Amino acid sequence: MDSATHLDATRDALKLETFQGKFAVKDYVGAFSEKLIAQSKADPGPFDPKPFIRTFEAAVDRLIALRKDVQVKTEQMEKIVRTAEREYSKKMSDLDRGFEAVGASFSSMEARMNEVGRTAGRIGEQLESVHLQRQRAQAAYDLIDYYMQFSRGDTSRIDSLKKEGKEGRHQVAVLLRRLATLAKEIDLPTADKTRENVDRYCEKFEKDMLYLFDRCYRKGDPKMMHHCAQTLLDFNGGASCVQVYVNQHDFFINRVRKNMESDDTTLWRSLADPDIIPPKSESSLTELLEEIRATVGQEAQIVQAVFPNPSLVMQVFLQRVFAQSIQQHMEQLLTQAGDMSDLAFLRMLQLIHSQTSLLVEDLKGYDVPSITPRSPGQSIGFSRPLMGTSSATTSGAGSTAISTILETAMEELFVPYTEGQRYLERESKTLADLYSGYLSVFTRYHEREERLNKTKGSMLDRMMNATATSGASSTSKAAAAIMRFGGITSSDRFQDKLLDEQVSDEDGLLSIDVAVTMLKWHAEAIGRCVELSPPNDVPKNTFALFRALAEVIVGGYIETAINTATTRLEATDHTKTEPSLQALSLLRSVDLISHLWQRYVNIALLPLAAGSVVVRREMVVFNNQTVSKVEGAANGLMQRLIDAIVSWAATQLARQKKTDFKPRNDDDSFARVNTDPCIGCCEILEKVGNAAKQNLSGKNLEIFLTEVGVAFHSQLLEHLRKFPVSATGGLMLAKDLKSYQDAIATFSIPALHERFEFIRQLGNVFLVQPEILKSYITENYLGRIEPALLRPYLAQRSDWGHVEKGFSDETEDVPEGRTGPKGLRDRFGMGRLSMMMKDLEGLRL
Repeated sequence: MDSATHLDATRDALKLETFQGKFAVKDYVGAFSEKLIAQSKADPGPFDPKPFIRTFEAAVDRLIALRKDVQVKTEQMEKIVRTAEREYSKKMSDLDRGFEAVGASFSSMEARMNEVGRTAGRIGEQLESVHLQRQRAQAAYDLIDYYMQFSRGDTSRIDSLKKEGKEGRHQVAVLLRRLATLAKEIDLPTADKTRENVDRYCEKFEKDMLYLFDRCYRKGDPKMMHHCAQTLLDFNGGASCVQVYVNQHDFFINRVRKNMESDDTTLWRSLADPDIIPPKSESSLTELLEEIRATVGQEAQIVQAVFPNPSLVMQVFLQRVFAQSIQQHMEQLLTQAGDMSDLAFLRMLQLIHSQTSLLVEDLKGYDVPSITPRSPGQSIGFSRPLMGTSSATTSGAGSTAISTILETAMEELFVPYTEGQRYLERESKTLADLYSGYLSVFTRYHEREERLNKTKGSMLDRMMNATATSGASSTSKAAAAIMRFGGITSSDRFQDKLLDEQVSDEDGLLSIDVAVTMLKWHAEAIGRCVELSPPNDVPKNTFALFRALAEVIVGGYIETAINTATTRLEATDHTKTEPSLQALSLLRSVDLISHLWQRYVNIALLPLAAGSVVVRREMVVFNNQTVSKVEGAANGLMQRLIDAIVSWAATQLARQKKTDFKPRNDDDSFARVNTDPCIGCCEILEKVGNAAKQNLSGKNLEIFLTEVGVAFHSQLLEHLRKFPVSATGGLMLAKDLKSYQDAIATFSIPALHERFEFIRQLGNVFLVQPEILKSYITENYLGRIEPALLRPYLAQRSDWGHVEKGFSDETEDVPEGRTGPKGLRDRFGMGRLSMMMKDLEGLRL
């Protein structure tokens, strides 16, 4: 009973609507079993499956019956669908046949329409041709009619046309232009009178249009101004209209009235001082350029709205700005700067050039397109086929871009100052003036030294001869101008006047600060050269200023100091006077200035010649020659100093007495530490070593000390051959040689250590006993020397008469296969020990 009741309750779930839409099997089965499960749980006792079985059996039977009903309905609907599909296919076939018939009809109609269109096109072309011919004929008729009226002096018709407003004035402009052309071509008895009438009327019409344009300009009516400009453009190109607009512009009128005197006192005080950084701006120039920027910005908008050819108008306006406002102010500033000095002039020229370049770059942004509209009257094109001339339009006037006009105007501003060699000559003269004034005291000092040393010719003459023979170019002449422009000549009158002025020794010394200052001035000149020279001329002009600098800083400064020092060394008798080591400090300055020079050339000058391979190569060759020239002069001075040191050392050694190493009173000899010549030589060697280490470095220091040490070593070898040595005198000699060795040891040159160790060992031959003398001279450095070459030194022993026979026997009996004295002498090609040491200096113990 419960199952039947439950089945009735779930009967709604067995309807067909239950399976339509969203269907879930789990939920569907649960709908049948939920209540049964609840009842099963509520009943006590074991589980009873019968209610479940009965319920599900009834539901399955009902579902089977429902499926059969659905199947029957499905079959019926399939039959209906098949019938509908057959009817649909039949209708579609009928429609396709209908559409094909319609398409064929439209294709036939389109073909007919195309044929009609082609026919109509041919008719239209013929009509247009006829219309153009009619227009030309009408225009010719009107033109002839107007011409005949002008021949009779009747202008009523054209006057009435002019009064018809804008379009009438425009037509009058075109007619007058054509009539003027026609009147020039016709040759009839009355043609001259007619031509005068036409010209008179054209002039009157132009004045009327200009007056109208000016009145509209003052009233601020841009539309009427545009009409007048367009009419005058079609009449005669519109040049007169543009001139009226530009000439009456407030900017040019106000600038003429203004007082443009510069009141920038700080700038003018520093402009002529080479030690102050060049100014970058000038107040009145800055004010002018800012006003130009503002004015052009406004005018670009006005011109583009008023004139049909704005590009041409802007070109005329900008040309007037450069030719009048900027050029006048520029000339005023340059005149004021030129009255101060050439340096002030060049600095002001560079300042104006840089500021104007910035203005040009800013104004290029106002480049407007060139527009030349065709008027309705021009569209007929009558005048060209009838007269054979083109209409007076400005179609080509605006073809040049504003940027090109600006660059041309900029170039024309500076041509009077940079054309040809003008700028380079002025720049070179300025450098010469600066250098000559800066080095005047230095030059006077060395001129005085030249006279005091009584050398042939004067230093000034040599400098001028060197510059005169270096070439006839403007730059070589400018380099020579360090003397000429400075007011220093070779005449005795000027030299005497200069030499009378007091100078000190410090005035003749080389100074790094002086070199830095000259290079700084030159770098400023190079900056101006890059700014003011055309790009293609920068390498050439840089090389020109480079040669001028080399002539001054190398020829007029470094070499002058080196030549004076060399002459001073040559003029001094160093056998009587101890040499001055001031030349070493000069060499140090030369070395520092040369390094500074090289860095300046490599960093600042050579990159500017990158645009020309030929010029760069010439600059490198010239720089190498210049450096080699300085090195040659410095090496010559160093050699003169070495010769002076060696001469002084020889003088000290010449003071050696015969009895210094063979004393009669042993107590007196032992009381002295060293002999006087030794003390003198050690003093000069110590001074040389200290001075060299303070002023020289690297290879220069090593070569200099090596040359001094080798020369002194040779002197000692010759010196030891001249003095007899006793047993007690050998001790004094050993102390002297040890002092020499210690003095040379401070040089820290390994090659000299070996040479003077050999000297010390050679001195010991006067100390060893006769019995071991033979073995001693075969050891260490002495063992590498031919015994016969040591005989002149051994012969100075006081006991040589007793030991000489043993040495003679040994040298006569030379075993076969060994090199004897003759063989050794032949091998070295020399017999003196001092010469052999040069070949043996590479040997090591």
